[in-house]
Amino acid sequence: MLKRLQIQNYAIIEALGIDFSGRMNAITGETGAGKSILMGALSLLLGDRADSTVLLNREKKCIVEGAFTPEGKKDVLDFFRANDLDPEEEIVIRREIAPNGKSRAFINDSPVLLEQLRKLSSLLVDLHRQFDTLELGESDFQRDVLDALAGQTLLVEEYRSAYRAWITAGKELAALQEEKARFNKELDYNKFLFDELDEIGLHENELEELDQELKLLNHAEEIKTTLTKISYDLNEGEQPIVQRLRSYVQQLNHFGAYHPDLESLLRRMQSTQIELQDMAGELERINDHIGYDARRIGEINERLSGGYKLLKKHGVNATSDLLHIKAGLEKKLQAVLNLDDLIAACEGQAGNLLREARKIALVLSKNRQAQRAPLEEQVNRLLRQVGMPNARLKVQVQSGEGEDVRLGPAGMDEIEFLFDANKSQRFEPIRKVASGGELSRLMLCISSLVAQSIDLPTLIFDEIDSGISGEAARQVGIILKELSGRRQVICITHQPQIAGKADAHYFVYKEVSGDGIKTGIRLLTREERITAIAQMLGGEKPTAAAIQNAREMVMN
Repeated sequence: MLKRLQIQNYAIIEALGIDFSGRMNAITGETGAGKSILMGALSLLLGDRADSTVLLNREKKCIVEGAFTPEGKKDVLDFFRANDLDPEEEIVIRREIAPNGKSRAFINDSPVLLEQLRKLSSLLVDLHRQFDTLELGESDFQRDVLDALAGQTLLVEEYRSAYRAWITAGKELAALQEEKARFNKELDYNKFLFDELDEIGLHENELEELDQELKLLNHAEEIKTTLTKISYDLNEGEQPIVQRLRSYVQQLNHFGAYHPDLESLLRRMQSTQIELQDMAGELERINDHIGYDARRIGEINERLSGGYKLLKKHGVNATSDLLHIKAGLEKKLQAVLNLDDLIAACEGQAGNLLREARKIALVLSKNRQAQRAPLEEQVNRLLRQVGMPNARLKVQVQSGEGEDVRLGPAGMDEIEFLFDANKSQRFEPIRKVASGGELSRLMLCISSLVAQSIDLPTLIFDEIDSGISGEAARQVGIILKELSGRRQVICITHQPQIAGKADAHYFVYKEVSGDGIKTGIRLLTREERITAIAQMLGGEKPTAAAIQNAREMVMN
């Protein structure tokens, strides 16, 4: 519901604010008073193109702000979640136009893209103006009308769930088939690579260990010579180092009690003697296990040669990389074997989901077909009431047959509302043949039928009474009044029969302000309403009969 509209510095509006009723609101005023300007400002909230030429004061920015209550509308809450915005009890949409022509949009003071503003506004307000391309001409709305009248909203949701599941399964199947085609294309090459790695049979860190072993074998003689010399010097030389150190310990041992530092030094020398003796033994052990082995060197070189070729081929540096590549290739080869089973299972699932979706779609289609005639009859009756006796609505529902049925997000039907304004028997799509006034009244008729079933936004009708008067205008007023019992209605009208039905009546006027003329708007009291409606009936100076007639319209 639109609670409040505030406009600043737009066209000939300096500043005004309107607090709307939650039911039926009528806006009247003389031609040229600024009613269309009011709608132009409102259209900025709906995402229309901004233009700096609308600024009254070229030194200030233009601001149009609307405050709405979402009243728990699910699609509004979904919008806030999808756009990472915080939903609040009151939604404030604001549009600003700077003097340089740049436009900015805000939702609850958060800057948003114009497309986001358009999307949210379309969920909150449905503005019907002369010559607009209306929602009525869109197939989604036409389908929603039939579904609402058929009372199958829950069934539609069930179908959409089944349809999404089928689409998801189809995408999974296509991905598996694509993967299989890719795997088959690469199968022989992957198997060759795997066999090559499997045949060499490398274990973790093998190439690194072989490289270390090869270095040892290539330097075996030098290492043995050095080890032998060191071991000999420690234990068997003309003056073995271990024996000499033992002698030094014995010599100093006699004097250990004479100086406090000698005792600790002796312990260190004894420890060093033991460590050197142990090192000598370790050197001999290592020496015994080192030897030049030409055969082993040949084996290692051959093994490393094969390993290095694979490293270079795969562009890696370590044995672990080759083992990782081998594991990946093995997984791919195994996946090819499992893929056919997965594809068969996915085909079965997709087939079941398709049958389930088609089954629901058939029920939806049958129910839609059943609503065609009743909708045509009720709308055509209402069209006669609102002054369009020669107009006819025809509902066209086209569906496929049997296995050729093509499913879409909303079922199997192509729905088109066709219109004939003059009993020509030439029915054409509404969007091609209906005028702005005809569209508005047609939308009113349809909205009045489905208002209880479809969560309609605030409905704004701009000059819905174009070309009608008398009884037809009275009938339009009655329908608007009934519709406002379920949805907020705002109507710009020239007809007293319609204005008299309003719960709140606003009067747009011009006044001289300084050197210019400004547009203002005010909520009329009951007596002011009677006077305004009487003037609509009888001119600037209405007769007593006109005033009495106006009083009856307002009181009734």
